[in-house]
Amino acid sequence: MVHGHRRRLGSSFDDDREIETLEEFDQVVARRGTLAGHRVQSVDLTARTFALLSADTTGAMFFGCPMEPDAATKVRSDGALVFPPIPDLPFDPYRGLLYSPDELFDGLADGGYEGTTDALAYEWFQQTKADRDIYASMLRSIHDDAVSDALDELLNGARVVGVMGGHAMHRGTDAYAGAARLGRALARTGLTVATGGGPGAMEAANLGAYASAHSDEMLDEALELLAKAPSFTPSVTEWAAAAFEIRWRWPQGGDSIGIPTWFYGHEPPNPFAGHIAKYFANATREDGLLARCNAGVVFLPGAAGTVQEIFDNATPNYYESRGEPTPMVLVNRAHWTEKLPAWSLLRSLAASRSMESRIALVDSVDEVPEALARLTPGA
Repeated sequence: MVHGHRRRLGSSFDDDREIETLEEFDQVVARRGTLAGHRVQSVDLTARTFALLSADTTGAMFFGCPMEPDAATKVRSDGALVFPPIPDLPFDPYRGLLYSPDELFDGLADGGYEGTTDALAYEWFQQTKADRDIYASMLRSIHDDAVSDALDELLNGARVVGVMGGHAMHRGTDAYAGAARLGRALARTGLTVATGGGPGAMEAANLGAYASAHSDEMLDEALELLAKAPSFTPSVTEWAAAAFEIRWRWPQGGDSIGIPTWFYGHEPPNPFAGHIAKYFANATREDGLLARCNAGVVFLPGAAGTVQEIFDNATPNYYESRGEPTPMVLVNRAHWTEKLPAWSLLRSLAASRSMESRIALVDSVDEVPEALARLTPGA
């Protein structure tokens, strides 16, 4: 199984006892000569039998690591705990890294979206959710906790800005192009863009972050090409294939984060987020996404889901339960004051509290970077 990226977006991560790649395994064995107390996640160790037989593995834990029988017997005799790989699952519950687009869409070119890792994981989720199998629910919990751990490691020290918006925003529209320009502008200021990882406004922001490493003309060309497959309906295959065409034409784009969920199975993840933290539990995903946006959150026009996210974010800012309030910028005055008047309620909640100086309503995406800077202390 192909794993997600190891490279971290923030400062260098402190040395710890987690081993999540074969390269790290070899480095630890060579440098320390012992695996005692280490946690090894989803590393294929079938070719490292000699190292396992030679090293002290007292108190070590091996999560989903294939190994030869004699190596497994030896490490268990050392007192290590071995959680063997689980067969016939379309996902790895012990994964040590986030997903990559290539991993989730593996199989797209051969059999279409229905045969991809992402689609098969959703199908498994639907079947086991209906069965109410405690074993399956345990596997989902282990998986989601592993994803959260990998996400925290990746974002250690990074300044993360969230971009929230609806999945109904189609490619080829002015709104989609604006969201893409926003993602590009934010990424070029050194922020890590994080979205809900789905289609529409979420994809556009991740696309913009991807385009930040290329010329301005690249985004214009990409938007024109993507407009030929405007929505993930009726064909996820065509929608995703168009995105991978962009990635193929312009490789090595800028990094960003997508945090989607299999709870909304009708929404595929978008391929422009370089790192994808996909969850089974939507509540864990929603709270985790907003909690990690330490540089603020931008709310593009959306419907019920985006309204929920506004007030999910406002609550810890109101009570300061996560510390100092973080910036909140609502985009499109008419949408948030007339169509869905969330702004007036947000402003009333913020009155006379610390968060009052951390909220803003702007007319267009072009005003967002300045608004975020103005709302950020010490900027």
